[in-house]
Amino acid sequence: MNITQMSCPMPQLDFEVITLGHGSGGILTNKLLESGVFDLLKNPLLDQKHDGAIFRLDGQLAFSTDSYVISPIFFPNSNIGELAINGTVNDLSMCGAIPKYLSLSFIIEEGLTMKEFWEILVAIKFTAEKAGVQIVTGDTKVVERGKGDKIFINTSGIGVIHPKANINIKNVKTGDKIIISGHIATHGIAIMSVREGLEFETSIESDTQHLNFVIKELLDEFGNNIHLLRDPTRGGVATVLNEIARDAKLGCDIIQSQIPVLEEVEGACELLGLDPLYVANEGVFMAIVAAEVADNILKKLKSIPNFEHSACIGEVVAEHPKQVVLKSKIGGKRVVNMLVGEQLPRIC
Repeated sequence: MNITQMSCPMPQLDFEVITLGHGSGGILTNKLLESGVFDLLKNPLLDQKHDGAIFRLDGQLAFSTDSYVISPIFFPNSNIGELAINGTVNDLSMCGAIPKYLSLSFIIEEGLTMKEFWEILVAIKFTAEKAGVQIVTGDTKVVERGKGDKIFINTSGIGVIHPKANINIKNVKTGDKIIISGHIATHGIAIMSVREGLEFETSIESDTQHLNFVIKELLDEFGNNIHLLRDPTRGGVATVLNEIARDAKLGCDIIQSQIPVLEEVEGACELLGLDPLYVANEGVFMAIVAAEVADNILKKLKSIPNFEHSACIGEVVAEHPKQVVLKSKIGGKRVVNMLVGEQLPRIC
């Protein structure tokens, strides 16, 4: 069951639209929080209703924060609420961490309907539960009409570094293999299909999902043979690879025919004049791994639901340092540069 199929009965309220009064800190704010946020997302830490959360964690920690300003806020298979939770869970996972606790802050534009807000809250609830994380603190602000875009969300997260993790750009070396965990560009094209009113023969849905459990499985088995993890969100695969090549001072060779792209997504990219390598993803990760374990990692990934289309798309090389070179389907080669400017605005 996906997020759009999940539901919780909305409480009976004496308001249908969020107003500036709901951000005043008074009675309306209290009603919004008590009947919505606190009741739906309740857990022992959040229930304390402090200005912050008090908890104990042992081990080395990872901390991440991100803001979500996507337009539209509802899109095929998901919405901004699910995206916000998965996004920070995945950022922590890319550090080799096991996500534990999240903060959740809303900036709501006056006029957002309570129905819309409730659907977003429900998505947040179920996504956090599926990812095994708790929301323990947060904030809500309301801004005047025209000074937001329905709703912006910020999430911050804390996780404990996996005992076998050693994720560091300094570990990347010549001969390492580049693995992608699934089809690329799906999320960006799902957003564009709604935004531009495009229709395709089959529905293109966002690939947003939490990656923490699959990353834990890989770290459990392969440990420090996993040298680097990245999720290719804004700027896509091409931008992440360029960052890796630049920071490692090595080159990356990738093979176009091995990069998994859904046929309908590839067709939509051609229609829109986009290169799938630069389109945002939200449920895909890239792993730079030791060559000797690459086949086993790929076999492991393909055995896990939702990761059957994982592929090795290239390797790290000593040639052309700080550059990414793609071997095309027709046999030619071209340099894949860093994205210049904004290809797809408000995609996450």
